[in-house]
Amino acid sequence: MKRFLLPLILLSATVFIAATFINQLGPPSSSNDWPEYLGGPDRNHYSTLTQIDTANVNKLKMVWEYHTLDSGQIQCNPIIKNGVLYGMTATTQPFAVNAATGEQIWTRKDTTSVRAMVRSGSTSRGVTYWESGNDKRILFTNGPWLYAIEAATGKPVNSFGDQGRTSLKAGLGPTAKDKSVISNTPGTVYGDLIIMPMRLSEGADAALGHIQAFNIRTGALAWVFHTIPQPGEFGYETWPKDTYKNTDVGAANNWSGMAVDRQRGILYVPTGSAAFDFYGGNRLGKNLFANCLLALDAKTGKRLWHFQLVHHDILDRDAPAPPNLVTVTHNGPDGRPRRIDAVAQVSKQGYVFLFDRVTGKPLFPIKEVPVPASDIDGEKAWPTQPIPTKPAPYARHSLTEVEISDLASNREELQATLRKSRYQGAFTPLSKEGTIIYPGLDGGAEYGGAAVDPDGIMYVNSNEMAWLISLNRKLSNDQLAQLSPGQRVYTTTCAQCHGAERKGNPASGFPSLVDINKRRNRAFVNNIVTNGKGMMPAFPSLSAKQKQSLLAFLFGDENQEPGMNHDPEPGLSKAEQAKTKVPYQISGYSKFLDKNGYPAVPTPWGTLNAINLNTGEYVWKTVLGNYPELKTKEPTGSESYGGPVITAGGVLFIAGTKDGLFRAFSRKTGKLLWQTKLPAAAFATPSTYEVNGKQYVVLACGGTKLGAAKGDSYVAFALP
Repeated sequence: MKRFLLPLILLSATVFIAATFINQLGPPSSSNDWPEYLGGPDRNHYSTLTQIDTANVNKLKMVWEYHTLDSGQIQCNPIIKNGVLYGMTATTQPFAVNAATGEQIWTRKDTTSVRAMVRSGSTSRGVTYWESGNDKRILFTNGPWLYAIEAATGKPVNSFGDQGRTSLKAGLGPTAKDKSVISNTPGTVYGDLIIMPMRLSEGADAALGHIQAFNIRTGALAWVFHTIPQPGEFGYETWPKDTYKNTDVGAANNWSGMAVDRQRGILYVPTGSAAFDFYGGNRLGKNLFANCLLALDAKTGKRLWHFQLVHHDILDRDAPAPPNLVTVTHNGPDGRPRRIDAVAQVSKQGYVFLFDRVTGKPLFPIKEVPVPASDIDGEKAWPTQPIPTKPAPYARHSLTEVEISDLASNREELQATLRKSRYQGAFTPLSKEGTIIYPGLDGGAEYGGAAVDPDGIMYVNSNEMAWLISLNRKLSNDQLAQLSPGQRVYTTTCAQCHGAERKGNPASGFPSLVDINKRRNRAFVNNIVTNGKGMMPAFPSLSAKQKQSLLAFLFGDENQEPGMNHDPEPGLSKAEQAKTKVPYQISGYSKFLDKNGYPAVPTPWGTLNAINLNTGEYVWKTVLGNYPELKTKEPTGSESYGGPVITAGGVLFIAGTKDGLFRAFSRKTGKLLWQTKLPAAAFATPSTYEVNGKQYVVLACGGTKLGAAKGDSYVAFALP
């Protein structure tokens, strides 16, 4: 019998190691669930469910609607686990409902206790589920905090951090103390770790955008990867030597989410631009690891490989969505086709970058192409940018006078604007006279991301919108000194979005603040400045006195006359002083629109694309969205936010457009199969799941974005 002892010991050890590894990765999920953000760790938006198919999708009916009683923009992609749906309200409050009926199980609202969650005006794209044995948790963010609550009850897990929460600033260093740090996107789980995206300021007052992993059991910081390297670290020489000190440069953060290959233990992290976004004279160089796709050891945060998607970004060309982990067929070194595990990254410019998941080698050649130089004093645009040879861009890269929209009644005026503006393709730097940015600041692709099926076909919705922005010199400190305290705070903090005259740009999503006193009270405005609202960030760096001065200026009852304060520095926080070190600011976030608020570029204004990642060729392209009031013969297309969901039943579901329609297309052909009007426009990615043998499709309908009417509900559809 002794000869069997060693094999038995080895077998037991193997079983133990396998069980430990499975526990590290998390329990396997039923294909009936939608257990993670965008469907799974690969972020492919794909479901194996087949009950709803191309033959019966036109019979779908709404079967339940859950009202959160908290209206406003909702970007949440809800997760479904064991028959329970977990989502977030418009003001980032988590809840759980019965996924078959929409009946509320629990909801977590603001309270007035000492340890209460700060009511956030931001948006959330969802929550994260984690379990180990009987310990089942939901992790979510609200303000600068990461929370852990019991999945069954919504009650805090008091052993996590400080009574159920831990700070998202934990690994960012002392400069982050008074800076805006939040997270819109769910974290990514690897074993007992959750790696968190962060949304930061896009100005010179931005915190450092380091990648941070937290222990899910304890809330403790586990590891940090420096996206702006410190002395001695790889990439340090691609910045001025003191950039890491975060005096007037920050960000290079991941805000859009990540993907993880749990078998290999590799985390894929797309990063955004360094801040200030539109001027880099104080950060000359390539700026690693801003605008990169990073492959990190998920356990330690060690860099395995990287590829920089944009060098020295001065156009806010951050990667807008998580990457997709795919398997494709490409020719190997011997010329024979072979299956390759790959990672695909979509971009605002309309490019798809495709790499070997392990080595980082591009699967389609990427060329360094010369791009226009900057004409701004002190700026040095990088002379080349990486452009994939395949696939062709899914967003257009050319705009001529002839192509100005023939639907615009002021077409000649728009042509004249184009003539006097700078435009030399997708990498044209900002200029004093104004630059056309096309594709625009919102893509191309946006936060909804792309779906990919097991055959290697990618499905991505694309915006066709141009923006018109100039880069102008800021007021000097002497000029700021001539302003009243409130006007000075407004000029350094608010004017970039709402304009020097407070008129805003409603067509581009920035409301007018003129006569704000007739529409809102001081408490409401103060809350927005303090906590943010929608995509507007909070301003924690402003002191109570500064906010008081700002409100007095906005409400028209500021006592101090302009020119009375000739020393602005004492009235500015360190973060505000950082802004004054950057000599330029943009004219505002302005889309290139006709006088009626429609895109100045030719239709279609939005598309849905199917791209074969095996060949780099397009399978189909169709128009997505419509402005029905224009009464055009064919749909116009429109901007879309929120991505598609695809199923083994051959159906692609997508909403995301201002017209408030929820659409189903054939995955194979792009043919429209079904559409229905939603209670409010849905700027979020749907989820699909099965409970008790019935397949459902659910999505959040918050409206609000693009001027759409507000909503507060989640709606689910199923076959009769």
